Amino acid sequence: MNTLIHVLIFLPITGLLISLILPKKNETFLSWNSFLVAGSQLVAAVLATFIWITGSHSTYDIRELTVFKSSGYDFYLDFYFDEITSVYLLIGALMTFVITWFSRYYLHRENGYKRFFNVISLFYVGYNITILSGNLETLFVGWEILGISSFLLIAFYRDRYLPVKNAVKVFSIYRIGDVGIIIAMWLSHHLWTSNVSFGNLENTELVHEHLMHHSVTGFFISLMLFISAAAKSAQLPFSSWLPRAMEGPTPSSAIFYGSLAVHIGPFLLLRTFPFWEHQISVRWMFAVLGLSTSVMATLTARVQSSIKSQIAYSSIAQIGLIFVEIALGIEWIALIHIAGNAFLRTYQLLISPSIVSYKIKLSNYQVISKQPVQHRAWTHRWEQTLYMLSLKEWNLDSFLYRRLWNPLKKLGSRWSFLTFKNVYVVFGVICLIGFFLLLKRSIINPVLLPYLPEVFAILGLLMVIKSFTERASVRLSWSLLITNHIALAIAISFNESVVFSHLVLYLSGVFVSGLVGHISIQLLRNHGEWVSLDRFYGHSYDHPKLAAVFFLSAIGIAGFPITPTFIGEDLLFFHIGERQAFLAFLVGMSLILNGLSSIRIFARIFLGPHVKNYHSAAKRSA
Repeated sequence: MNTLIHVLIFLPITGLLISLILPKKNETFLSWNSFLVAGSQLVAAVLATFIWITGSHSTYDIRELTVFKSSGYDFYLDFYFDEITSVYLLIGALMTFVITWFSRYYLHRENGYKRFFNVISLFYVGYNITILSGNLETLFVGWEILGISSFLLIAFYRDRYLPVKNAVKVFSIYRIGDVGIIIAMWLSHHLWTSNVSFGNLENTELVHEHLMHHSVTGFFISLMLFISAAAKSAQLPFSSWLPRAMEGPTPSSAIFYGSLAVHIGPFLLLRTFPFWEHQISVRWMFAVLGLSTSVMATLTARVQSSIKSQIAYSSIAQIGLIFVEIALGIEWIALIHIAGNAFLRTYQLLISPSIVSYKIKLSNYQVISKQPVQHRAWTHRWEQTLYMLSLKEWNLDSFLYRRLWNPLKKLGSRWSFLTFKNVYVVFGVICLIGFFLLLKRSIINPVLLPYLPEVFAILGLLMVIKSFTERASVRLSWSLLITNHIALAIAISFNESVVFSHLVLYLSGVFVSGLVGHISIQLLRNHGEWVSLDRFYGHSYDHPKLAAVFFLSAIGIAGFPITPTFIGEDLLFFHIGERQAFLAFLVGMSLILNGLSSIRIFARIFLGPHVKNYHSAAKRSA
């Protein structure tokens, strides 16, 4: 069984590596590679499930590899197999096999054929790591891969305005979920005083012993897990992103937002259920928000004019009910519901183009006159109110903009004195002050010392807010991302338990990614290309290789698991004390905006309609 679990992990990775090196123009090799990998994965998934069913039904918990270890800290990869894993594994393998077969013909001669199969392979790698994960650290690796592959699939038609804009919008919601996982990991370090696997959560006595004296910490861990699950599965207040994600090709919408990735939120709740099952207030919160989402999404689905939006909101409604079922503790009903919803939505999305064509033809031959209906005054007013709210999608988009993004933009616009020429001078002064205070920490007033980490974390947050709101200088925005990471490292340095080698590991990935990003921007300028952040420039049309390099540096500086920054972000939170909740909030907000700003810079420079007009380009509304 251990060998099969290794096969289930490494087979998609092998398929991705082969897909990356295959020639772009050879559609046959590209499609057959993905098709054979998906088919082999399906056989391996069926075999693993059969062995588990016919065996002792025992849970397999395999500690695979220690990535980084130091005093009191152990970041290791752990894989887990039980009934939850088997259900998700079979659904994922079957859906990927079907979608891969369908896409071979659906995307024939489509510009970006190789790119589509590369991203699908990347997505499947992240999905398998997530569902086979045995602890939060391993789950977070797959979670991050799912987030970045989602961005690439939505922005597949990268020469159009709306797909790219919606991809950035969806990534912003995903980023909130990412940091929710990180904060849950931070609180878990303090609760357990070590990294624990999901298998440890099955020990009811152990969980009860820790929660009995740390009930508030347990509640906030559960809250962070729910925020992450809600963001990933489009539950309130994040429900508006799923219809926007349908801008990608129909096969990617079916596999990603119809069947697999959108059900990762319930997977997280199912996997951590033994931790919060005895927290009654948490279960009530999950059930109420899930039921509220279901009612809202059902009403919204009934007034949508787009068939994909109707399917998206119908799926959101069913996932809301799945959240209720998990909160009630009926795990098997939830798993059956997940499988049924995944298969149904995939089928609906795959046939949606044919349904639209059929309905258009039918409307040309059938005209149904509207019959007058008598309304009561008060019922009519309620109907119209619900209709308008549903039509506006309950103003969820405007709510997030008014309460979160717009205040940040107003705050960032006030830092007009920062330019690319003086940003490093200003930050150099801040660094010198920080180093001086670190060296003279013994003579600082003990009353003021605990506030120094928050002061430098606030400075770092203000810098990344300025980067997020910058619309003129690309180099300034990119430089502020680097300085944000340095400010966070200085802030954590004031804690007595900090290990400076951990900060070096964290900043090593930042400096490498930052340098590569600066070089890429300068090379683009040397080619005579105008770069700014006031619009989408689409420079990937002329410079695809440079776009790929800058994309790697953007996700590297955001903490994607290709650089030491990924582990470094977890190390930052490891050195934040249990009582430093405000500091954890500041660092979390910085990481949200840092990742979002780096992807925003990439999208503005390299994606969207190409700025030059010597070729055909899609209209803004396409």
